[in-house]
Amino acid sequence: QLQASGGGLVQAGGSLRLSCAASGLTYTGYAMAWFRQAPGKEREFVAVIRWSGTTYYTDSVKGRFTISRDNAERTVYLQMNSLKPEDTAVYYCARGHSDLMKLGPRDYVYWGQGTQVTVSS
Repeated sequence: QLQASGGGLVQAGGSLRLSCAASGLTYTGYAMAWFRQAPGKEREFVAVIRWSGTTYYTDSVKGRFTISRDNAERTVYLQMNSLKPEDTAVYYCARGHSDLMKLGPRDYVYWGQGTQVTVSS
């Protein structure tokens, strides 16, 4: 399973660090990603990281968010800086079907329970 944590309420311009700990599933050699879902909207891709550490971000978070992974700890992180009200959503971590950097939710087989991020203006 994937256990996400670190969400909360923050003012615009602030920072949060999300964590996602993997247990009971194969973590080695797979891509890991963060998605988010705002009320009334579809789940959208945020960032992905390959086993090697190669990363890719959606345009709206480039330069503000950083995805990283500690393979020894089986944990993925999302450092979010310069947060905006439009970043408000439930954030989900996910493990891919492979080590490829995919952007669609259907390309991910395991999902965390989600952690709420609320950015006030």
